[in-house]
Amino acid sequence: MRIFLTGATGFIGSAILPELQNAGHHVVGMTRSDAGAKALEAAGVEVHHGTLEEPDTLREGAEKADGVIHTAFDHDFSRFVDNCQKDSRAIRALGEALKGSKRPLVITSGTGLGNAELGKPASENICNTAHPNPRVASELAGNALLDAGVNVSVVRLPQVHNRIKQGLISPLIEIARAKGVCAYVGEGLNRFPAGHLRDVALLYRLVVERAEAGARYHAVGEEGIETRGIAKALGRGLNLPVVSVAPSEAADHFGWMAIFAGLDFPASSKTTQQVLGWKPMGPGLIADLDSMDYNAMAA
Repeated sequence: MRIFLTGATGFIGSAILPELQNAGHHVVGMTRSDAGAKALEAAGVEVHHGTLEEPDTLREGAEKADGVIHTAFDHDFSRFVDNCQKDSRAIRALGEALKGSKRPLVITSGTGLGNAELGKPASENICNTAHPNPRVASELAGNALLDAGVNVSVVRLPQVHNRIKQGLISPLIEIARAKGVCAYVGEGLNRFPAGHLRDVALLYRLVVERAEAGARYHAVGEEGIETRGIAKALGRGLNLPVVSVAPSEAADHFGWMAIFAGLDFPASSKTTQQVLGWKPMGPGLIADLDSMDYNAMAA
């Protein structure tokens, strides 16, 4: 397949690239920079220049593709709501290029959208459009395209990790350095789901190859890791004390991360594993936190 990949030079996209290439697919990678273009060319990838701010550039990339994987996202969380709306516009543009065909469009969302009730594991068969997470805009855009006959499926991400990055845990590291403590909210029993980067990359390939319209998949290797355990791992790595922060003080301590720091949002990938035969094999989140080089991160 000729696959158009947005976010091709990003954390997740750069792992999907070799996964697709090793399976014999021709990848067209989107980048906004000359440096990104050089990196893609060095990897044997056809380059497409485009940006999320210019939906027409995404549409142009999708028009010539046999399938599309959309992982690009603006991770400036100070503008999270606006960036989720920008992602919605990008999804609509990609879908417009695929209308009238069976060519698959794989979009990206978060596992929280599978939560019907906070504290219970999110599941693939639920799409909670009333969820307070602004990322719901991505799935609403996908649902609208599905109704219009576009072959859309969704990969929902947990905290995707390796020894360099760990989703929302990465900004927690910077907060810990700034505050001088590694903190969790209350008793720290709330849980974050996680998935190793290599497993996530494999999942995207399996999803675009399956091309099942309306399907939702969870890239979850671990259903839920308590935030107290995460804070303790960070404390070991940073050589900082570990403390509990009262819920009433979370906003002051965590800043924008406070909306996530106290949430309990475990997620299951049982259906994903059964349908695709996908078996997460990568190291767990705590293992990656314990083996990463914190000094290199600070350099």
